[in-house]
Amino acid sequence: MSSPSSSPRYISNLTRDTYALILAGGRGSRLHQLTEWRAKPALYFGGKFRIIDFPLSNCVNSGVRRIGVVTQYKSHSLIRHIMRGWGHFKKELGESVEILPASQRNCENWYQGTADAVFQNIDIIRHERPKYVMILSGDHVYRMDYAGLLAAHAESGADMTISCINVSVVEAASDFGVVEVDENNRILGFEEKPESPKSLPGDPESCLASMGNYVFNTDFLFEQLKKDAMNEGSERDFGKDIIPAIIEQHNVFAYRFCNYFDNEKAYWRDVGTLDSFWQANMELLSPTPALNLYDAKWPIWTYQEQLPPAKFVFDDDDRRGMTLDSIVSGGCIISGATVRRSVLFNEVRVCSYSEVEDSVLLPDVVVQRYCKIKKTILDRGCIIPEGTDIGYNHDHDRKRGFKVSEKGVVLVTRTMLGLPVGYE
Repeated sequence: MSSPSSSPRYISNLTRDTYALILAGGRGSRLHQLTEWRAKPALYFGGKFRIIDFPLSNCVNSGVRRIGVVTQYKSHSLIRHIMRGWGHFKKELGESVEILPASQRNCENWYQGTADAVFQNIDIIRHERPKYVMILSGDHVYRMDYAGLLAAHAESGADMTISCINVSVVEAASDFGVVEVDENNRILGFEEKPESPKSLPGDPESCLASMGNYVFNTDFLFEQLKKDAMNEGSERDFGKDIIPAIIEQHNVFAYRFCNYFDNEKAYWRDVGTLDSFWQANMELLSPTPALNLYDAKWPIWTYQEQLPPAKFVFDDDDRRGMTLDSIVSGGCIISGATVRRSVLFNEVRVCSYSEVEDSVLLPDVVVQRYCKIKKTILDRGCIIPEGTDIGYNHDHDRKRGFKVSEKGVVLVTRTMLGLPVGYE
């Protein structure tokens, strides 16, 4: 006899009774000028996608079909992408992707924090009448079956369940919320971005980090949000206020996110810095990357306009258009240039006698002739003048106004090149 959690009917009832709320209003200030004109969830990733596509695809693949996306900071490109790529759901069939911008629904303030963003949409959630509310961060790159999280929440009898992942103590310090659990995964303590995270018992090098994904019983969530709204000292934040206030007196459990196939550590990336954004894109170039975007069993959906195929032209000894160990999207033309270990988004042009290595080129970038680009992120719409070198002399890069990260990744935007802004 199968257990309840292994029954497809049991899982489908859980996902059907769930409303997902994706928090996508953040800027991502550690990405510097890369989020100057777009919210972090609208940032490009992997040659074709936006970050928001990952939680949205995970919802759809998991069977959670009622979704709200909370937006605030410079949300134009994010809203446009969601409307073009995710606007085909039919409300009459019980499925929808709704955009929930800050609109002062029940007060005069814009969203003051993650908890306030949910609180200000209580009436919309109530109208959906879900049994569970799943709150998701719109900032992370991963593939996850949320049905496992929902099943664990229902079977434990929890009021709230926090999805967690094992990370190194060094990685978590000052960057992640860290939980302390007992042998039954009941949460005993929670610290938001501690300088010295508490390690796991028997594993001093690792700790359990919150992924920013939560499941609440709906009535319990509403009750806690109302209490928090009455607390004048609150920062209206789940990590700083809601979770610390409820772990002692209520059933709050951790769900350990593991790889579905082998129960080992799963792929999950917070691409919140220039270095981590560049590194996560570079990881996709390995022959068998941990994040397999070609797995038809768990597709990542997105929107991209129909474009002609990528083209590589000229085959002369001194002028050969070629690309090695790279991702090249539709509409790109590599004309007598060499591209190695790089990710090229749609409609990129690399002109003759140029070399691009270990770099991420966002849509509509043009690299003119005789350029050398290394370990660089070129923002959308950059036009690199003929004969330009970037990434070979960081002092020279800084003098030209380019941003150089701690690990030597160079960021170049249209503003830094003196070009008119307007690309998102």
